Amino acid sequence: MHNFSIGVDLGGTNLRIAAVDEQSRLLEKITLGTKVALGKDHVIRDMSGAIRSLGGKHQHNGSLLGIGIGVPGIIDMKTGMLRESPNLPGWAGTPVQQEIEQQLRTRVILENDANAAAFGEKWLGAARDVDDMAMLTLGTGVGGGIVLGGRIWHGMTGMAGEFGHITVDPEGVPCPCGNRGCLERYASATAVVRMAREAIANNVAPGLSRAANSDPEFSAKAVYNLAIQGDEEARKIFRRVGHALGIVLADLVNALNLPMYVVGGGVSSAWEAFSPVIFEELRRRSMVYAATAPPSGTSEAQGASAQVEPGGPTRTVITRALLGSDAGLYGAARLPMVSRT
Repeated sequence: MHNFSIGVDLGGTNLRIAAVDEQSRLLEKITLGTKVALGKDHVIRDMSGAIRSLGGKHQHNGSLLGIGIGVPGIIDMKTGMLRESPNLPGWAGTPVQQEIEQQLRTRVILENDANAAAFGEKWLGAARDVDDMAMLTLGTGVGGGIVLGGRIWHGMTGMAGEFGHITVDPEGVPCPCGNRGCLERYASATAVVRMAREAIANNVAPGLSRAANSDPEFSAKAVYNLAIQGDEEARKIFRRVGHALGIVLADLVNALNLPMYVVGGGVSSAWEAFSPVIFEELRRRSMVYAATAPPSGTSEAQGASAQVEPGGPTRTVITRALLGSDAGLYGAARLPMVSRT
C-alpha cells in the first residue's frame, strides 16, 4: 500500500482531478466542466464532491495525504485567499482555501496553476534531474513558476514568476495589466490569433485570411498548421513569438543562472516553429547563455541530456515541457507530499 494525494487543476472551463500515489502512479483522473456562471459556491461544492468520491475509491491504496489545488490567479499564501483571478469572475478577495477545507474537512494546499505546472515538471517531467528551474507556461496568457532547492519559490507575497508581464517592447501593444509590450501580448495563444488577425486586416496574409473565413473558431493551432505548411505570414508570427520569448529567457538566464528553463502550455506544441529564434536571441542577448550553452554540434532544443558533463562545465538548458496538460495536476498532487517534510 502507498499513500496518495489528490491534485486538482481548477480552470475557468474545465475542472480536472487526479489521484496520484507517492510512487508517482496515476490512480485515476476525471474531468468535469467548471460551471463558473453558477457561482463560486456551486463550483466548490461540485469540486469537493468529486474529490470526496475519488478519495473514497482509492482509500484501499493507503492514506490520503491531502489535497493540492492549482488555481489561475494570485494567491495570498499565508491566508489562502485568492486575491485576483481573471478566469474565475467573482472569486477575487475570497478565502477559497478555507471554504474548500470546510467542505472536505481535510487540509488543502492552494497554489497558482503555473507554479503547480512547474512543480509537476520538476517532479516527473523535463526538470526531474535538477533542483533549480524556471518554467514559462504559454496558454491563453503567459504564466510562470520558479523552483529553487526542489521547492516552489513564491517571493515575498506569493507573486514570483509573473513572467508574462515582463516588458519585451516598451512601446508595444497595450496589456490589460496597464503596461505596454508585455511578453503575454506576443507569446500567448491570444497573441498569436491577434497577430494573425492584424496581418489579415493589413491584406498581407491570404492564407491566414482563408483559414479564418473557413473556421469560426480560428485559433493559434490553425496559425501553427499554416506555419508548418510553409505559409510565410504564419511563420513570421511564430518568429515574433520566439523573439519575445528569447528576450525574456535571456533576462532570466542573466538574472538567475539556473540550469534549466522549461517552456510549456498549449502554445509550446508549436516549439519547432518558434524555438530556433529563441536560441538566436539567447546567444545574442545573454553572455551567460553564450558561456554555458550546449556544445557546438549539440541541438540546443534537445540539450537536456547534456546539462552536466563529468569534469566539465555546467550547461544552461532551455527545453520544452514533457507532461503537457497534466503538469499542473501532478504538481498539485505533489504539494501535500512534500509539505510533510
